[in-house]
Amino acid sequence: MTERRDDAEEREGPVIRDKRRIDPKTGKVREPADQPAPEATPSAPEAADNDQLADLKKQLAERTLDLQRLQAEYSNYRKRVDRDRASVGERARATVLNELLLVLDDIGRAREHDELNGGFKQVAERLEATVTKLGLESFGTPGEPFDPNVHEALMHSYSADVTEPTAVQILQPGYRIGEQILRPARVAVAEPGGEAEEDPAEPEDTEAEAEGRPEAEAADED
Repeated sequence: MTERRDDAEEREGPVIRDKRRIDPKTGKVREPADQPAPEATPSAPEAADNDQLADLKKQLAERTLDLQRLQAEYSNYRKRVDRDRASVGERARATVLNELLLVLDDIGRAREHDELNGGFKQVAERLEATVTKLGLESFGTPGEPFDPNVHEALMHSYSADVTEPTAVQILQPGYRIGEQILRPARVAVAEPGGEAEEDPAEPEDTEAEAEGRPEAEAADED
């Protein structure tokens, strides 16, 4: 067999293999042609790094949830504190304004009797402007339907001019702050009916008088 190989080489000529690592034409390092490519199998340190990265991501997600929960709790706490502060301020303002209602009633009566003159008129108007600025609002108009939630009936009557219970007269105006009623409007209420109804006892009395009249006239003739 050795003789046959030598004969084949002699017929084909010498074979020249360039094993230089640097390609003289391009100047780049040649890759070994016969060396198999390494398999992409993770080494033990790389697997440990992947596990550690997954654990860090899990911890980051947990801390993010904790921060979001803490932020929501703080936001709710701040809203509750602001709401309580506003409620305390409204109660304090309502207490002060409630003490001034009698003064406003006196001013209203003085205005009705044309006694609001001079410096007293200026003081009264400034006081009314101040309480209005603080949120005090008066209500109650003659002719509006009676509402037990905002009206207090002090007088009651019947009238054929109304079709439902109606506040026909405002005795004292009501006052409120926003939705809070400080004092209901004190009114005179009229309900429909009364005048159209007849007393059933009146016809009987009339008939009795008609029957007794001839007897009385006969006694007078005797």
